[in-house]
Amino acid sequence: MIVIIRGGGETGSGVALRLHRAGFRVAISELEKPFALRRMVSFADAINSKEITVEGVTGKKLNDPTDSFRVLQVFSKGLIPVMVDSQGDAIQYLHPTVVVDARMLNKNVELDTRRVTLLIGLGSGFEVNKNCHAVIETRCGHGLGRVYWQGNIDLEPDNLDDEYDCPVECLVPAPADGILETHLLIGSRVEAQQTIANVGGQAIESPFAGLLRGLLLEGLQVHKGQIIAEIAPYDDARVCSLVSDRALAIGGGVLEAILTKAELRPHLWK
Repeated sequence: MIVIIRGGGETGSGVALRLHRAGFRVAISELEKPFALRRMVSFADAINSKEITVEGVTGKKLNDPTDSFRVLQVFSKGLIPVMVDSQGDAIQYLHPTVVVDARMLNKNVELDTRRVTLLIGLGSGFEVNKNCHAVIETRCGHGLGRVYWQGNIDLEPDNLDDEYDCPVECLVPAPADGILETHLLIGSRVEAQQTIANVGGQAIESPFAGLLRGLLLEGLQVHKGQIIAEIAPYDDARVCSLVSDRALAIGGGVLEAILTKAELRPHLWK
């Protein structure tokens, strides 16, 4: 059984890890220029570096999502293909049984549920039997990771704390539109008011002393208010290379949804 995950940021990567470890063949579709924040734990960064290993699992970049033979070769090596595939063309050529939309767009998404046996949407913007078969709650709280087989999730998160796995004060927004210029690497220790990046001629400073846990790739075009960095208020650099509990909980919800679909069970791991 093949599962395609659209979006290889931390959330999609948490899903990919859970499914890969459970024995599924998982492929990821990504943009040519991904906007992953926590790049050390995002398979999306394979697009930038050709290959990335997240918690012992390696993702390998593929430029042609229509090259099914090459994808199968990567599967045979126990790796996760990470495809440059902004339009989701791989769905047509790989014929996956399951598609997971992990792009976290937080808006209504138009998807055709007839193309796959199980289409799972993560977070807001999805409505069961309209643009997905099941939706997973992604906001922190008692609902996190729960699977819904009817209805939808509110389109707008209550606040940024619901959309990310850290307090809002840890998130650093861009002060203006422009090209991002970074000064530090993920994992760097920073002081309060230390400049971590520039955009539109304006310096972006750390709000407090801590650890730079997430940072967008240098050279991306960002807009004012877009989250470009995350500062963790502690000093343990190991957290930079670990997928969050939130992403793994969402991955557990996806695994539950797949196993709940009774007609898929006879075909598992074939």
